[in-house]
Amino acid sequence: MKKSDIPQDKSNFTDLYYAVDDDGNYTTATSSGWNPKTIASENVMRDINERTEKAKTRVINGETSPLEYFMEMHKMDLSILSSYAGIWKWRVRRHFRPSIFKKLPQRTLKKYADVFDISIDQLKAITK
Repeated sequence: MKKSDIPQDKSNFTDLYYAVDDDGNYTTATSSGWNPKTIASENVMRDINERTEKAKTRVINGETSPLEYFMEMHKMDLSILSSYAGIWKWRVRRHFRPSIFKKLPQRTLKKYADVFDISIDQLKAITK
């Protein structure tokens, strides 16, 4: 792509591209945005925010543990959380059950808290 062909639509995102300058040399150039990419990114963020709010509501209603909320808030899925915490997926899924989560030992809670970079108290406390 030529440097002059890099999209410059107005958006909240700035991207770095490799391009060919007027002399035919590769260089880097920034783009102030590209409308299709901006729309797609905004849709993804809206979806993530909706899933996070639904998870928070489920935690408050006692339907799931705070792990699901923090997982969504940090843009993770079950596989990523399992990998980062070093806990099998089936166990992480089981820890989503509030009755199981309440009985977790401090060392397991510490693993999850470390993944989310929060304290154990913050992990346990989801408020309205």
